[in-house]
Amino acid sequence: MCSDNVPPTQPSAIPAGRSFEDFSVGDVFVHPLGRTITQADNIWSSLIAQNQGPLHINAHYSAGTAWGRPLVDSTFTLAVITGQSVGDLSLRIKANLGWDRVRCPNPLFEGDTLYSRSEVLQVRPSASHPDAGIVRVRTMGYRQDGTVVMTCERTLLVFKRGCGPAGAEAVQPVIDERTARAIEGQ
Repeated sequence: MCSDNVPPTQPSAIPAGRSFEDFSVGDVFVHPLGRTITQADNIWSSLIAQNQGPLHINAHYSAGTAWGRPLVDSTFTLAVITGQSVGDLSLRIKANLGWDRVRCPNPLFEGDTLYSRSEVLQVRPSASHPDAGIVRVRTMGYRQDGTVVMTCERTLLVFKRGCGPAGAEAVQPVIDERTARAIEGQ
């Protein structure tokens, strides 16, 4: 049995996110979770967004294109790499200010596994929000073979340390004592 040196009846915990002061230009975050994109993901995300483009949802049509198969909808790719970055970048944001310079240099296909990493490009205080600062990052999404499929820049308004919603600075319990006992069969 593996042990992480945490008694099973004690709450496990994860940090509640980085404050503005925790970012520095040049910081690189390799986001830990990859995501294999399924056919259902691609079709559902396309249809939820009312994207009727046959390149994403029609295998017969796509077979006749240069790609020979459906491409994953790029807005879904953007959503996934943004989501993958949340744990490292934006658990303590006041607002997402936008994405810029979104590029799709190579295709992503159903069955590919998408990974991402982000680099901090700029950190500066906000002139209009004294409780937060602006962090600009470049995020890169890449396939399992390392091929880059998307790059974008994202601008975040991040709470300063001691600011934000009550409890935002605290360590958040993941497993309470009762749940831990139940897992251990006690």
